[in-house]
Amino acid sequence: MYQNRVLSVGAEFPAFAKKAVVSLERDQEFRTITEQEHRDNDQWLVMFWWPKDFTFVCPTEIAEFNKNYDEFRDRDAQLIGASTDSEFVHAAWRRDHDDLRGLRFPMLADTSKSLAEDLGILSEEEKVAYRVTYIVDPQGIIRWVSVNDLNVGRNVAEVLRVLDALQTDELCPCNWKKGEATLTV
Repeated sequence: MYQNRVLSVGAEFPAFAKKAVVSLERDQEFRTITEQEHRDNDQWLVMFWWPKDFTFVCPTEIAEFNKNYDEFRDRDAQLIGASTDSEFVHAAWRRDHDDLRGLRFPMLADTSKSLAEDLGILSEEEKVAYRVTYIVDPQGIIRWVSVNDLNVGRNVAEVLRVLDALQTDELCPCNWKKGEATLTV
């Protein structure tokens, strides 16, 4: 039986240097992104993975993350979307799909699947990434992981809620929301 070994809370996020689509402007489409960027900028990192470009559930999630881009930026978090498709497939999908043309965050291309393998998030059968979301602190330590099966989209509001809770560095009760009291011991 296949067993995932998903890199989890408390582990250091793996080093990477990957091509990403950052624009649809000619000759400015691609840039290499590294895990060091968020550390150098003393930012949190929110990286979310989807299985395949040109599918049905994925663009709903990507568009929702984009709608909330300013929310992540206001929380001093670098937002990166990723899959194992190439940067050229990402660029074609962005040009082809109305909801993806105006993305404000990079679409990382892990064509070698090395980062997805390091994270332990590849499905056994197709070797595509599960719908995984990581929240990584400014020191590069994973503070939250959420894994969805291939056919179930995630809740972006919950990602923001957890990011808010982590950034308080306090005890946050069930269903806690930004602005509410934290627990005192």
